[in-house]
Amino acid sequence: MQSIPVDTSRLGVLRCAVGPEPKLADFETKQVKKDRDGNTIYTVGVTVRQDGRRVSVIEIAVPGEPKGLTEGTEVRVTGMEAFAWAMGDRHGISFRASTITPVPTAGSAGKGGGA
Repeated sequence: MQSIPVDTSRLGVLRCAVGPEPKLADFETKQVKKDRDGNTIYTVGVTVRQDGRRVSVIEIAVPGEPKGLTEGTEVRVTGMEAFAWAMGDRHGISFRASTITPVPTAGSAGKGGGA
């Protein structure tokens, strides 16, 4: 399966629509999907708004649980790739990224403490 790099700077504002959830490898046994390094794969629903009012929601898989993502949070997606897939008569595009992090807001910039 060939990966296609995605230029996220062309996707407009990205926001968390659905917080991180572990991706299931098997729906019947509820077995969680892991990457080659043993990290749990999480899925995050992200809204993409390019021009005008049209908004799309895409699901992006990411290794390890992203922290600080809540519904409506603006996010930064790093290392995003798209994959075309087909299974029988079903087909689509899947997305994965190396990280998904919240974008710091003006009010949080420069605050000390942190996690």
